[in-house]
Order: sequence, then C-alpha cells, then structure tokens
Amino acid sequence: MNGAGLLVALFAAFPVYWMITTSLKPSGEIFASTPRPLPTEPTLAHYRQILTGNLIPGVTFTDFFLNSALVAVATVLLSGLVALLAATAVARFRFKLRTSFLIMLLVVQMIPLEALVIPLFLMIQRLGLYNTLPSLILTYLGFSLPFAVWMLRGFVAAVPKELEEAAAIDGASRAQIFRRILFPLVAPGLVATSIFSFITAWNELIFALTFINRQDRYTLPVAMTFFFGRDDTAWGPVMAASTLFTLPVIVFFLLVQRRMVSGLVAGAVKG
Repeated sequence: MNGAGLLVALFAAFPVYWMITTSLKPSGEIFASTPRPLPTEPTLAHYRQILTGNLIPGVTFTDFFLNSALVAVATVLLSGLVALLAATAVARFRFKLRTSFLIMLLVVQMIPLEALVIPLFLMIQRLGLYNTLPSLILTYLGFSLPFAVWMLRGFVAAVPKELEEAAAIDGASRAQIFRRILFPLVAPGLVATSIFSFITAWNELIFALTFINRQDRYTLPVAMTFFFGRDDTAWGPVMAASTLFTLPVIVFFLLVQRRMVSGLVAGAVKG
C-alpha cells in the first residue's frame, strides 16, 4: 500500500516538477531534441520577462495577479461568512421548506457550469456589473456556497447542543455562544470550504473570459492565454507564469492545512 501510494504521489508531482524545471531552462534546452531532467544552466530570464514586461500594452503580470487575488480573497471571505450563517440556521432551526432547501443545494451542484454562462451573462449585464470584478465575485460565490453550506451543516450538527445550552445558562448571549463555542468547533469545516472556494475563484477561466472585456481587469487564467499564439508558444514564459500561478494555491493550502489540524485538536479538547 505504501509503495502504491508513493507511485501515485510521484505521478501527481511529476507535472509540477517538470513545470518548475522547464521554467528555469534556457530556450535552447527547452527545445532540445533530448530533454534533460534538470537544467544544465539554470536561468531566471523567463521570470524576469513576465514580471518586467507587458503581456498587454500598459498591463503587467502583477496587475493580473492582483485582480485574481482580490477576486479569490473576497470570494473566500464572503463564502465563509454566508455559508456559516446558513449552515447554522439549517442545522439548528426547524423551518418550512428546510428539506427542500437542502435538496436544492444538491441540485445546484449537478448543473454543468457551461450551461449557466449565457443566463448569468444576461443577469450580470442587467445588474450593470459587466466588466467589473464584483461580477466574478458574485458568480464564484454562487458556485461555492452550495458545497460550503452542505459541508458546514454537518460540522454544526455535530456540535452538541448541550454546550450551547450550558453557556446560555451561564449568561452568555447568542453572539457570545456563536463566537466562543460554535465557531471554534466548526473552524475545521470552514477551513476546508475555504480551500474549495479559493481554488474555484483562482482557477476559473470561462466566466472570467465572458464577463470581463477590459484588459486591465483580466484575471490570471485569462492572462495565461496570451502566451499561446496561433503559430508559436512561448513555453519558457508559460512555465514561469504557471509556476507563479500555482504558488499561491500551494501556499494557501499549506497555511490553512496547519490551521485545520489545530482546529481539529482544539475542537476535540473542547468537546
């Protein structure tokens, strides 16, 4: 089992390894007839090219990066807040159409995203949000909320009601119970949904390409398409940009993963 797991890990990590090593190779080595596993003369020329040059006149790689970061961070924060409140309401209260609401969350996740491009585009135009980053934030929020609410509902339902009742007897308000008891125990689930929301907002291309027509507001997935020409592809800059594009996702996951483990331990102690 360990050997099989190692092979799967190597298979999954090889494209990342090849992307990083290719980004450090000179152009001559990239197109060599015999590919080398490591660059013989490592260079940062491709990184300097994309960081100091303009993919589009007047717009730098950093501008695209900041656009993506703004959309992803806003999506994560809004999704976490709304999903936590909705999951608490669904798990703790009994109201009319509660079961229908939960079924609707599952149904929404079954709809292909491509089928929603045209109706969402018309809606964005009517709201006056075309060519704005909030249009992407609202769209990604709608995609991540069903999964986040459904997952957090299980975490909230697993928290014993006796803990909240004991805190209420001690004089704690609803806000204090939510902040000091429920939130720390639900934090691991909130972290997991944040990872999903971040990756969704960071990697999405179709809606970013459809809702944004101003070049200075493009996100990184759209900017990556400019490296591919009709007759030629700048593979060195492509690999360098892909490495920088992947790095924030890896860093975010590593940071959040540590918090997830600490949250699970804290929840076990408090429970």
